[in-house]
Amino acid sequence: MSNDADRADMEDRDLGVQPLDRMMDEWAMTNHELVEVSTEQLTHKQVQKARNGRRLTLKMMQKVTRAFNVTIWFKLTNEQKEAYYEYLHRELFSYAKGYDADWKDPNVEIQAELASQDKA
Repeated sequence: MSNDADRADMEDRDLGVQPLDRMMDEWAMTNHELVEVSTEQLTHKQVQKARNGRRLTLKMMQKVTRAFNVTIWFKLTNEQKEAYYEYLHRELFSYAKGYDADWKDPNVEIQAELASQDKA
């Protein structure tokens, strides 16, 4: 009985790879960049858990989201900062309240600009 309960508990906490993982790849961002930029004592282990779908508390999702936005912010020009849409935790985590699987990223053009700048 205990094994079944443990298994169900693990399934509740392990929610599969999150949109955060894909978006970090799209923005060419590493776990270390998020940890380095965070002023909230974010650890590599926490970022990895967030990417892999380990269920996080709301506070931890918000902490990761803030670090994600700040990491991107430091890569942008002043003009790009004007147009940048700050991500919310519900766009980075599929288990967050208000998550919409059909949500379209409004920063796609800025992402493309950064990618082309990196190649140049």
